[in-house]
Amino acid sequence: MYPNVEAEMARARMTRTKMARQMGITLGTLSLKLSGNSDFTFPEAIKIKKLLKVDIPIEELFEEVKEEDA
Repeated sequence: MYPNVEAEMARARMTRTKMARQMGITLGTLSLKLSGNSDFTFPEAIKIKKLLKVDIPIEELFEEVKEEDA
């Protein structure tokens, strides 16, 4: 799970549907990636950071939290 990405998406009022569309992937693929069941590629991570217009390190934005830690 990527809670920082989800939080920044909420701040930017970016829905999963809109994010997936702008990334050129399906909503299902984005959901799998955000849930940690599939990995983001580095170019995808960079694109998300740009789309969200955040000024935090990519490592912090994509800090992964395992379900048992949540």
